[in-house]
Amino acid sequence: MTKTQPVSERRVIANVLRGSVGNLVEWYDWYVYAAFSVYFAKTFFPADDPAARLLSTAAVFAVGFLMRPIGGWLLGRYADRFGRRSALTLSVSVMASGSLLIALTPGYQTIGLAAPIILLLARLLQGLSVGGEYATSATYLSEVASAGKRGFYSSFQYVTLVAGQLVALGVQIVLQQFLDNAQMDNWGWRIPFVIGAASALVVMWLRRSMDESEQFEAVIAAERIDTAAASGKPAPPRGSLRMLLQYPRECLLVMGLTLGGTVAFYTYTTYMQKFMIYTSGISKPTVAWINFVALLAFVVLQPLSGALSDRIGRRKLLMFFGVAGTLLTVPIMTVLAHTKNPIGAWALMMVALVIITGYTSINAIVKAELFPTKIRALGVGLPYALTVAIFGGTAEMIAVALKKAGHESLFFWYVAGCIGISLVTYYFMRETSTESTIDAEASASAAASAPDTERKPDKERKLAPARP
Repeated sequence: MTKTQPVSERRVIANVLRGSVGNLVEWYDWYVYAAFSVYFAKTFFPADDPAARLLSTAAVFAVGFLMRPIGGWLLGRYADRFGRRSALTLSVSVMASGSLLIALTPGYQTIGLAAPIILLLARLLQGLSVGGEYATSATYLSEVASAGKRGFYSSFQYVTLVAGQLVALGVQIVLQQFLDNAQMDNWGWRIPFVIGAASALVVMWLRRSMDESEQFEAVIAAERIDTAAASGKPAPPRGSLRMLLQYPRECLLVMGLTLGGTVAFYTYTTYMQKFMIYTSGISKPTVAWINFVALLAFVVLQPLSGALSDRIGRRKLLMFFGVAGTLLTVPIMTVLAHTKNPIGAWALMMVALVIITGYTSINAIVKAELFPTKIRALGVGLPYALTVAIFGGTAEMIAVALKKAGHESLFFWYVAGCIGISLVTYYFMRETSTESTIDAEASASAAASAPDTERKPDKERKLAPARP
């Protein structure tokens, strides 16, 4: 037993790494749009007003989120029906198509209205992909993780999610060193999309070598046995909406968990770059460095907080995020709006990122622990994606629109209010780490597959002769 344990742990690590690298590339492709929109806006949109162009690119960014519920439904259903590995491979191939389309599309001056239409189509493909990626990745990492370390291993979803944004910023910083603003505006912004499409093709091959989740395979095996002995009315198909409707409380919990977290995340990370440029008045290259260093520290915080949740529980970290985010968002954003010092801006961003770590590091495992294996990917994916589409995807657009209307400070209160709503959910929810469906099913599966001698009642065991 002691000899096989390290091998088992190595397999866990290998599967987590394979899944995480693919997750990184997918989110890199997703965030490249936000990171480089300040450069390619004039390529796709003809407006002379920079604020109007920015609002147009933000609107396309938001529309991409509308596909995330569809992606969460289609790929979540696919993952629950045909396996996590197959769904992860499919999602990254769709993302590669969207990135390549953006990289190769001519500008408005060349093909007219077709340019923004193609940009929108590409963003819809990316939204479809990332909507399914989140659910399937959260499910896969949670299921393949070792018991007692699920918070730690599942935190790597946001390690790679943020790392994707970090790599996008890193590519931006490198290009800024070699290309001037005119070159970046004209053609330099296309390079990161080409990189993303090429990387996604590599990940397609890599994900084909991942192990399938043992819990998913156990469900398939159990269904074969149940089908052979079945009589009466059949259960709803695995991964179907009909089955999902049997878990209304869990779906509402996912939406409540996500609301404040998604608005805060897209505010503190994606929109923060534009906020520092257009509100604080800090130069683009300096802002890129501020974001890069802050997000690098943010990545390190994820596994530390995930491991902490394995010791003290998930709910305490969520409560920390809810209370601190509700009380401190308005002061942080208000002070940052008048901060031109790069170190001061970085410090304020770090405070915000430390707060949101209470959500990002464990939100995947908390949601996965709510659902059984047969509906987990769809259960995590669809309500999450709906909430992100409505609130996360519109956060930047609301912020830009309020700024243009001269009421930017109202956005700070909006973010704090959304976090406050989630705080109510955190306060009344149960501690998922002690009532995890993942651990319960794993224990039941282990008990069912144990030798008969290991499953004897206590009285029978006492009658058995003692070993010398």
